[in-house]
Amino acid sequence: MDTVDVAIVGAGPTGLALACELRLAGIDCVVLERRVEEPNLTRAFAVHARTLELLDARGLADELVQRGIKVERVAPVPGASLELTELPTRYPMVLIVAQSRTELMLEARARQLGAEIVRGAEVVGLVQDADGVRLSIDDADGRRTVRASYVVGADGAHSAVRRLIGVDFVGRQYATHIMLADVRLERPPAETLFGASTQEGLVLFVPFGDGWFRAISWDRSREEVPLDEPITVEELRDSFRRIAGDDFGMGEPRWSTRFLSERRQAARYRVGRVFLAGDAAHVHSPVGGQGMNTGIQDAMNLGWKLAAALRGRAGPDLLDSYQAERHPVGATVLRMTDGAYQLVMSRSKVGAAARRLAIRVLLRVPPAYRRLAGLLSGIGLRYDRPAGTHPWTGRRMPDRETTDGRRVYEAMRGGSFVLVDATGAANADDWSDRVVTVRVPHRSGTPAVILVRPDGYVAWAGDRPDPAELRAALGRWCGPVAASAR
Repeated sequence: MDTVDVAIVGAGPTGLALACELRLAGIDCVVLERRVEEPNLTRAFAVHARTLELLDARGLADELVQRGIKVERVAPVPGASLELTELPTRYPMVLIVAQSRTELMLEARARQLGAEIVRGAEVVGLVQDADGVRLSIDDADGRRTVRASYVVGADGAHSAVRRLIGVDFVGRQYATHIMLADVRLERPPAETLFGASTQEGLVLFVPFGDGWFRAISWDRSREEVPLDEPITVEELRDSFRRIAGDDFGMGEPRWSTRFLSERRQAARYRVGRVFLAGDAAHVHSPVGGQGMNTGIQDAMNLGWKLAAALRGRAGPDLLDSYQAERHPVGATVLRMTDGAYQLVMSRSKVGAAARRLAIRVLLRVPPAYRRLAGLLSGIGLRYDRPAGTHPWTGRRMPDRETTDGRRVYEAMRGGSFVLVDATGAANADDWSDRVVTVRVPHRSGTPAVILVRPDGYVAWAGDRPDPAELRAALGRWCGPVAASAR
C-alpha cells in the first residue's frame, strides 16, 4: 500500500495548482488522474486579474501573460463596457490563453517541485477514519490502495470523490446546448473578444493568437440535438449567420463538441479528511469565464491550510475555514454567472431589454461599476471578517513596493506568510521559518502592519499595534514558535 500526506484526485488546473502549493510547503503529495493522456484542447480560456495576481505570488504570471492575448475592455451588454485598465492591479486585463497551456505550466512547476503525477489511475473506492483516508485505485497494473492523511477531489463536474463521500451536487442544468469548435476565419471580427446575442441565442469568438478561434454557440434552435451528434461546419455557420449576421468565413473545425452547461454547487466542501475543489465543488455557466479561476483560487486557499495542519501548526478550525471561506465565494460566482446567462439568453424581449437597461444604468454609478468589475476580475472578492477585527481582515492584499526594491507579491513566492511593516518596529523573528518581513513606506488609509496569508489575503492588520497584539496574531495564524526560538 502506498502512503502519502495528501492524495489529489484530478490533474486539471485545480489539482495541479494544489500540488504546487503542497510541494512548495514540503508536503508529500500524489496527483491521481483518470485520463491517460493530456488533452490538447480544452474549454476554458479566460484568466482573470486575481488569478494572475496569485500566479504572480508564485512567479508564474508573467510567463503566462507572454503566451496569451490581453483583453482590456469587456462589454456586459451592448452600449456599456468595463474598462479593465482601471482596475487597481498589476494585471488589469482578462488574459485569453488555452486551458491546456495553463495546465502545462502548472504541471511543469508541480513536477519541478517534486510532485508525483500518476495518469491512468481511476479512484473506485474511498474509506476514511480518524487517522486518514484509504483510496482504492484501478490502473494499468490492476487494483491497488493509496493511504493518505487527506484527500482532495479535484476531479471535475462528475467527481468520483464527491460521489464516494455522498455529497449532493445541488442545482440544475441549463436547457440550451453549447456548441464548441476550434476554427479558422477568413474574415476575423475587429474585436479581440467578439460576441453577439439575439432571442435565438448567443455566439462568441475567442482568439488563441495562432490563427485559430474558439467558436462558441448557444443556439436555441439546436436544443434538441443529441449531445453525441457530430457538429458540422454548416450548423455552426448557420448559427453565426442568424445570431451575428455573418459566419466570418468559418472553415472546417479541427475539433468540436456539444455539452450541457450546469449551475451546481456541492452542499459541503469538506467531509472529515476529504475536501472538494474546482469543478468537483462548483460548476457554472461559462458566461464570464469564471470556472478555472475559481478552482485555482480554491487550491491556493486550501494548500497552505493542509500544510499547516500536517505540520501541527493549525488550530482545529483552520481546515474548517476552507468551507467557510470558499463555499460563499462559489455561491457568489454561481449567482453572477447565472445572472449573466439569464441576461444574454432571456426568451423575453421585454425582460432582456429591461435587464440590459438596468446594467447600463448601474454601470454609470461608480460604486456599482467598481463592484461589478471587482466581481468579474476577482479582486473584489473577500472573506468574511470576525466581529471586532480590523476592516482589512479577509480582504485581498494589494501589491506594494517595498523599501528594498521588491514587491509584496514577490516576497510571497516561497509560500510563507508575509508581515508588511510600515513602522520599522514589527518583529516576527520567532516565526522566521514561516514569516517573511518586508518594510514598506507609510501610506495614508493603509494599516501600519499587515499579516498576509500565503494565499494573498489579510490575516490580521493593525493601525497602532502593540508587540503583544502582534505576537498573539502570529501565534494564532502561524502556529507555535520554533523550539529554538523559545
